[in-house]
Amino acid sequence: MEGWIDELAAELGEDPLTREEVVRLLEASRDVAHRVERKTTPLAAFLLGTAVGRAEGGGMERPRAMEGVFGTLARVLPDVAPDATEAPPASPDEVEEARGEAPGAS
Repeated sequence: MEGWIDELAAELGEDPLTREEVVRLLEASRDVAHRVERKTTPLAAFLLGTAVGRAEGGGMERPRAMEGVFGTLARVLPDVAPDATEAPPASPDEVEEARGEAPGAS
């Protein structure tokens, strides 16, 4: 069975997220949580999603819309604190877990 997030996408009439999109979204969430504030993460995700949807509604393809939105996010995120360590990118298991799949199943 596909993961829960794919089921949600289908119920909402959306295409499922690609692996690349999942990785970018997890990285964006991590950046907001660590560079702004953890409780801001779902709010930022909502705003990013509505911006992508608005761009798609205007005829832009989702990959291009996401690139623009992530570019804006990168521009407005505060710099990493000098004493902070950079978190590693999302692992394949984290990507599968975010999609609602059992890690190591693919």
